[in-house]
Amino acid sequence: MPSEKTIEHRISGAFGTIKEHDTGTRRGARARLLTLLAIIGPGLIVMVGDNDAGGVSTYAQAGQNFGYTLLWTLPLLIPVLIIVQEMVARLGAVTGVGHGRLIRERFGRRWGNVSIGSILVLNFLIIVTEFIGVSLSMKYFGVSPFISIPVAAVMLFGVTASGSFQRWERFMMIFVIINFFIVPLVLITKPHFSSVATHLVIPGIRGGTSSAAVLLIISIIGTTVAPWQLYFQQSNIVDKKITPRWLNYERVDTIIGSIIVVVAAAALIAACAAGLAGHGGTASYTNALGVARGLGRYVGGGSGTIFAIFLLNASVIGAAAVTLASSYALSDLAGSRQSLNSRLRDAKGFFGAFAGLLVVAGVVTLIPGAPLGIITLAVQAMCGLMLPSTTIFVLLLCNDRQVLGPWVNGRLLNVVATIVVTILVVLSITMMVSTLFTSINVTALLGVLGAVAFVCLLVGLPIGLRRSSEPEVYDSDKRDWRTPRLTLLAPLRLSLSRKILLRMVASYLVVAGVLLIVRIAQLIVS
Repeated sequence: MPSEKTIEHRISGAFGTIKEHDTGTRRGARARLLTLLAIIGPGLIVMVGDNDAGGVSTYAQAGQNFGYTLLWTLPLLIPVLIIVQEMVARLGAVTGVGHGRLIRERFGRRWGNVSIGSILVLNFLIIVTEFIGVSLSMKYFGVSPFISIPVAAVMLFGVTASGSFQRWERFMMIFVIINFFIVPLVLITKPHFSSVATHLVIPGIRGGTSSAAVLLIISIIGTTVAPWQLYFQQSNIVDKKITPRWLNYERVDTIIGSIIVVVAAAALIAACAAGLAGHGGTASYTNALGVARGLGRYVGGGSGTIFAIFLLNASVIGAAAVTLASSYALSDLAGSRQSLNSRLRDAKGFFGAFAGLLVVAGVVTLIPGAPLGIITLAVQAMCGLMLPSTTIFVLLLCNDRQVLGPWVNGRLLNVVATIVVTILVVLSITMMVSTLFTSINVTALLGVLGAVAFVCLLVGLPIGLRRSSEPEVYDSDKRDWRTPRLTLLAPLRLSLSRKILLRMVASYLVVAGVLLIVRIAQLIVS
């Protein structure tokens, strides 16, 4: 029986274990593969979890309404996902603390509390949408939501509160495997693979450019790069006890997850395009249940059943990951270090928060006449509200030499990451504004914001590169360098440009937040 200390410090993954005092030296392909199998998990789960109920609904809508023509958006997402999530993985492995706590320590309690509070509100709304997905998928089989949602909630809590990270990760891997149900769905619907290959590389929009099409493209990107992913992966890496010595394996984990999530999304769009695009126009989508029933009606062969199972699986894994991300965020707020390896009686706050979120979200979903449409709108708007600030904080933290030491971003990575973050900010603001003001010309808005962002990049990138200092020399092995205790670090000194940037972010959050509240109030009253 291993000692408590050994259990505390070793890496126990779904497919293997790395001992506490392992030096990380690996020779031969077999040894490296076994190590990867032990490390793999946080990157894969966060990516597959992002193909949740909202993601499945968005991809199904793209395929049903626009056929194969929006497939070209997906390959572009792979480098975006890898760049953003690699930075988060690096922060987790080097600092050993969660994302929310890191923001609080380096940017102050106000920013930390705003960030954590916002992610908790957003995550709660997302969990409601996940339960909506559970409800719709099980309605296809004639199961009442009053049965399916409580069963799903109890199952999720039971596995999460098992007191073992390894058991939790193995359970999640089952859902990752079920994600491959997309393969028989593709085989049954028989997409035109030549059309798929063409539209993966050649941009186009069925019916021509329109506000609805542009907004759906932005939604595809928004549902694939979500704020909760940043909180989840960083804290999950800390929980699993992955250190810089194993960071390259975690990068591979993230790359594999990024590829799988995009391939699955492309397959889902292609399947829905093949099965449903010929039976309606660019406004034929209703909801995910309608997609399942449509596939059963027009394609047959169990395609509707497979889609419903795929939706159920996506909803459950999404609920599990988003709820856990919320528990991690609450731990950051409370300053505790509770984890999935904690026993229920020793981490009542951690698991109590998890259970509370599941219960309240489940109850809201089951309330007759609950404003589920408004909740879905709020999720889209809040993603657009939060993604700019969360990605900007990631970029700033990855340039904080006191926090990351030799692991800070290099110049080339900073250029690429800055461009990626700028694009995400433009798309997020567009999604936010267009969600609140439905009559706005999305194409024109995107053009204006894109032009402003381009000018900002032309001015800001050269300034940032000139101010980049040469890398410092560290005596110790880079793989052994860890962030000192955050309380011992000197306060973060912000340049004038960064102060202006943070003030702009604060102003955007205030204005957009007020507009969102007003819009929701208008919808409730009407």
